[in-house]
Amino acid sequence: MDFFLDSTDFEEIKRLNQTGIIDGLTTNPSLIYKAKTPFDQLINNLCSEIKGPVSVETVAENSEQMINEGIKISKMAKNIVVKLPMTWEGIKACKQLSEMSIKTNVTLCFSSSQAILAAKAGATYISPFIGRLDDANVDGVQLIREIKLIFSHYNYETKILAASIRTKNHVTQSALAGADVVTIPPKVFSSLVDHNLTDKGLKIFNSDWQKSGQKIL
Repeated sequence: MDFFLDSTDFEEIKRLNQTGIIDGLTTNPSLIYKAKTPFDQLINNLCSEIKGPVSVETVAENSEQMINEGIKISKMAKNIVVKLPMTWEGIKACKQLSEMSIKTNVTLCFSSSQAILAAKAGATYISPFIGRLDDANVDGVQLIREIKLIFSHYNYETKILAASIRTKNHVTQSALAGADVVTIPPKVFSSLVDHNLTDKGLKIFNSDWQKSGQKIL
């Protein structure tokens, strides 16, 4: 499973990218707004730091304008993925952009039927928002399972990108459900390594090593 960061915080992205296990990045208009950086400069910085796919979203409401925006966005860097909304206009734009060999990510998916539409339109990624489903008392991870099963029946090549990740458990459950990618906020990503038994074990090991009086040559 690939790990993407869901962020536009450039300094945090650079810090976490030093782990060597970040495979890509997702953004959205809200995150771009929070970055308080000129759009072109921000996208250039992000695409230079992250070598894998970087999703950048269109903001138009009709397919023709989405396509025009998508073409412009795709030319900003070689690793750009054009993000499109899960609407009929977004599906039409996805179909056209996919036929132009432009990679796409259909976002705000909340049902299996929506995921099928994206796959039929040739989307590179479909982004089910599992955290927001959980907020509505719906099992978000179950949607990942359903999409995975449906895609396996028909050999759809669209990758399942689990989004709206709120907890470490979301990451684990998405992996168990067969998600191809999980896009993780920096705070959640940073917490993945944490476990109190790891901390206790290291404390014991370090204490015993100091008592031994030895050195590693």
